[in-house]
Amino acid sequence: MKTWAEFFNELQQKDYYRDLMSFLDEEYATKTIFPKRENLFKAFELTPVENIKVVIIGQDPYHEPGQAQGLSFSVPSDVKPPRSLVNIFKEIHNDIGCEMNFNNGDLTYLAKQGVLLINAYLTVIAGQALSHHRKEYDLLMLDVIKFLDKIPNPVVFMLWGNFARKYAKFLSNPQHLVLQSAHPSPLGANHGGWFNEHQFSKTNQFLENNHAKKIEWSNI
Repeated sequence: MKTWAEFFNELQQKDYYRDLMSFLDEEYATKTIFPKRENLFKAFELTPVENIKVVIIGQDPYHEPGQAQGLSFSVPSDVKPPRSLVNIFKEIHNDIGCEMNFNNGDLTYLAKQGVLLINAYLTVIAGQALSHHRKEYDLLMLDVIKFLDKIPNPVVFMLWGNFARKYAKFLSNPQHLVLQSAHPSPLGANHGGWFNEHQFSKTNQFLENNHAKKIEWSNI
């Protein structure tokens, strides 16, 4: 099984990836970009390939100052959790029955347990949502998804909302479990399809059934 270092070393041979890195060099040099450059690959650094149990796909980073930290849906502990993250915590509480700290939105504790928290577009211009929606990122995410699908260990893919769900067609490994739902944003969750989907308990049951340690979803 390849490491992330080996995976990204191979990507450096691809034109789209070199173009993407050149683009980011220019963007970081001339604009305010989130997350900080040193956190660009934070999700991959915190969750090595051999540790991956769950994959959660976001669209792009939060675009307000101090929010983005390189993990999808996560914010630093001293930043007010966005409403999508609050809804995630509500569903964890309702589904698992565990207590949650709704004031601490740092999901590093999950990343260290094997939950890969990735955004399809790793960067964003300050104050401009989806400003780095580029074909190069689309190609990168497709390569990442295809790589993840080949992992021999059982992995749960949580695909939230239409954007994430489009990746389901690239997941064919029978060892894995694909769970789909509405997006946890207020717009998505309040119309049904997010709450009471029991994705978190289903994930833990799947992991236990496959002799893997379950995820401790509580942040307390």
